[in-house]
Amino acid sequence: MDQNQNQSLFGLTLDVQSKSFLAESARWGKFLAIVGLVVCILVVIVGIFLATQASEINNAFNQYGDRTEFRNLGPLMAAVYIFIALIYFFPCLYLLRFSNYMKAALAAEDQERLMHSFKNLKSMFKFVGILTIIILSLYILGILVSLGART
Repeated sequence: MDQNQNQSLFGLTLDVQSKSFLAESARWGKFLAIVGLVVCILVVIVGIFLATQASEINNAFNQYGDRTEFRNLGPLMAAVYIFIALIYFFPCLYLLRFSNYMKAALAAEDQERLMHSFKNLKSMFKFVGILTIIILSLYILGILVSLGART
């Protein structure tokens, strides 16, 4: 292969096809990251709306009797929505950073930007992996608790 078409990378090479795959991955990653960040903003707006409309939510539940268990439901729902948006924000941020660094690294053939790009991709996968472990653990705990409650 022509030396100008390859870039040595820890004993590996990035040929033209590999660079095009990485460039396309960066484009799709940027698209998904931007959509994810917009969704985060919308979820925060819904959370703020729920917090500001807490008294209306309480009044709606109180139409069916004085339901004190729903008294703080509005602020609780707002906190849950904002917490979910905060959790979803970080993978989107890492994905956006991956995309931006990858695009810059490929354009300038810059090893340091390429390293930062892969570092952010690793961080995104690590965050999502740990979150998946936590969610699966909560599912298993919920199943065990529900089975224990049946006996």
